[in-house]
Amino acid sequence: MSNHIKVGIVGGTGYTGVELLRLLSTHPRVKLHAITSRKEDGMPVAEMYPNLRGHVDIAFSSPEKAALNECDVVFFATPHGVAMAQAQELLAAGVKVIDLAADFRLQDTGVFERWYKMPHSCPDILAQSTYGLVELNRDKVAKSQVIGNPGCYPTTVILGLAPLLEKGLVDLSHIVADCKSGVSGAGRKAEVPSLFSEASDNFKAYGVSGHRHHPEIVEQLNHIAQEPVNLTFVPHLVPMIRGMLSTLYVKIKSEALNMDFQALYEQRYANETFVDVMPAGSLPETRTVRASNQLRIALHRPGNGDTLVIVVVQDNLVKGAAGQAVQNMNVMFGLPEVTGLQHVAILP
Repeated sequence: MSNHIKVGIVGGTGYTGVELLRLLSTHPRVKLHAITSRKEDGMPVAEMYPNLRGHVDIAFSSPEKAALNECDVVFFATPHGVAMAQAQELLAAGVKVIDLAADFRLQDTGVFERWYKMPHSCPDILAQSTYGLVELNRDKVAKSQVIGNPGCYPTTVILGLAPLLEKGLVDLSHIVADCKSGVSGAGRKAEVPSLFSEASDNFKAYGVSGHRHHPEIVEQLNHIAQEPVNLTFVPHLVPMIRGMLSTLYVKIKSEALNMDFQALYEQRYANETFVDVMPAGSLPETRTVRASNQLRIALHRPGNGDTLVIVVVQDNLVKGAAGQAVQNMNVMFGLPEVTGLQHVAILP
């Protein structure tokens, strides 16, 4: 097993944790070394998640026993603040870090502290971390020791807008992202809004006056556009378990009205395995990406006017979280990017 990547997971009991386990347990180059959980110390992983029976044969262990410094890479599927508390020690031991929370997503520590209500404990590590959107930062990811895995909403919005912003084709003063996510995006904790009786047969907007993914999206869009972008971002909760659909509205600049936007997107993502630009006028559905690492994009231009509507779908737990993290790991270790991620979406 010497050519295998020894993997540790901190926080293996939540939805992104079990999704990581599902993907990594069949990854041909991975050996699962440790999965931590203080509360479930000693419990076999397959006892909590019976879908992993016969695939994952290790037990949860408390962080003290886990020997994470023996790993090649450690994934943090934990609440915000956990990865930055342990990153220094792991990096010193030569372990790469991929954080699925927000500790290494926002380069501006002031913005981080305002939104996450905690001080940033390792700004020096943050400064050398990479925002793990492979389709934008592939070369940087390959050289990085620390990855801030993007948020789920940001993945759809940034990839949905990047081709336009890279070429300066739209009005940056007014971009609207109207986004919907399944309930698993809220995590596995017991909270009233996530209860079946509350979330089922119901549809609501939330975070309208401010959502912590807004500054993350804007920081990346500003970077792509090389100038400030004004984004209105409204997330919604949809009564389904997994899936995310983002509808993005932009105004085309007058000098770009004759542009073939379909061709632009097809060319930009031609070599991206996990970004599928659908035929013009398609209406992508969340179930066409369920349990896969695929993100699908479709373009619409109502009445051939000056508004471009971009519809983006992904599985919030895969391309929006765990699948993206594995994609980052593959690039960091020089493996083919698709390794362990070639799952076909499940229908119906």
